[in-house]
Amino acid sequence: MSKKIRTEAVDFLFDAILLLENKEECYKFFEDICTINELLSLSQRFEVAKMLRNQNTYLEIAEKTGASTATISRVNRSLNYGNDGYDMIFERMPKTTDEA
Repeated sequence: MSKKIRTEAVDFLFDAILLLENKEECYKFFEDICTINELLSLSQRFEVAKMLRNQNTYLEIAEKTGASTATISRVNRSLNYGNDGYDMIFERMPKTTDEA
């Protein structure tokens, strides 16, 4: 993990996020702290990661999510060479029948 992001300010933000108790609280907090485009970008990357894990092609992912190939490639690099954060979360999430 990059030492550049391990700051008191980021710790403070993560401590706040860990206090959220449900989806409605997440909506309230993230709508206040992020612009709509920032939040949509984060959710798009997460959807791209899910689709990559499900072996979807870049073309399928781009068509469904609107993500650029640069974004898809960046997410793919994180999945393959990152800190396993996506995998950690996907393993904790309940399996859905809506697999992309």
